[in-house]
Amino acid sequence: MEATKAKRGIILMNLGSPDSTSTKDVRKYLAEFLMDEKVIDIPYLVRLLLVRGIIVPFRAPKSAEAYRTIWWKEGSPLIQLTKQLQIAVQAKMVEPVEIAMRYGNPSPKYAYDKLIKENPSIEEVILMPLYPHFAMSSYETAVDYMKEVHQKNGYQFTLKTIKPYYNNPDYIHAFAEHIRPYLQQDYDHILFSYHGIPERHLKKSDPTKQHCLQMQDCCSVDSVAHETCYRHQCLMTTKLTAEALQLPANKYSYSFQSRLGRDPWLKPYTDFRLKDMPNEGIKKLLVICPAFVSDCLETLEEIAIRGKEDFIHAGGETYEMIPCLNTDPLWVAAVSKWVSNEL
Repeated sequence: MEATKAKRGIILMNLGSPDSTSTKDVRKYLAEFLMDEKVIDIPYLVRLLLVRGIIVPFRAPKSAEAYRTIWWKEGSPLIQLTKQLQIAVQAKMVEPVEIAMRYGNPSPKYAYDKLIKENPSIEEVILMPLYPHFAMSSYETAVDYMKEVHQKNGYQFTLKTIKPYYNNPDYIHAFAEHIRPYLQQDYDHILFSYHGIPERHLKKSDPTKQHCLQMQDCCSVDSVAHETCYRHQCLMTTKLTAEALQLPANKYSYSFQSRLGRDPWLKPYTDFRLKDMPNEGIKKLLVICPAFVSDCLETLEEIAIRGKEDFIHAGGETYEMIPCLNTDPLWVAAVSKWVSNEL
């Protein structure tokens, strides 16, 4: 099929990254990210004062230094890994595959325009958010932004979105098999560390407004709220992966990382657990970050570097972060299958 005759296209969407490790570029990226009302969900003027007046000036230099510790010569690891995934999926597809970032570059408009320029007759675009779990500050804001840009620019093609796949058998199989080789070594425990979110986000995303964090053991009680409950979906990914790997109950646990501010976030906190585990007899630790499918600052710096320092300093002996799925062949096959099914 000639590219110009393609009727459908695919966009893989990830979080995003600064254009460089300069403080200026990091400041710009953080401002865009943190000014998103689905990330920091407070009134605009208060958010503006907090983000641009306090958080960004304070965090930008520190974040820039953190990015420098994990930056590749080709650029941002997250961007480069997403491009590698694009190439791998494209090799299995006739339809054109592009990438877009929720924040930074390449932007959704850039991805849309590139598809149209190279495929003028395009009629439908399949959006594949690279977020396994639903959260208003990740999956929801990404999808909503793609829809907003689509509508604002009057594109004539239709937009179809792939739903969260936290419990999809193809995803669980790829994830479990990706982890399996690391379990051949001597280890005491494997920690599933998910990106955290404020507890209030769960309540806001709960369509019933009376289930999430409102009743005992809410994640185990069937409810329509689970369709948009990040915590439930994280726990299900952990449970299904542990079952696939036949992990004993005492050999794995979950936690939540990357919290910001003083409001209560989902617990237990990863940084606390890493410091406590050696005192509990866990000396040899494996860590995996299922909320991310591409390695990024939160995995390569926060977990692989700072997390290891915390664990070893607390008395741990060995520590290894298992990479994200990135371009694992089973993951590439799963993504290709899902978008093909939608097409």
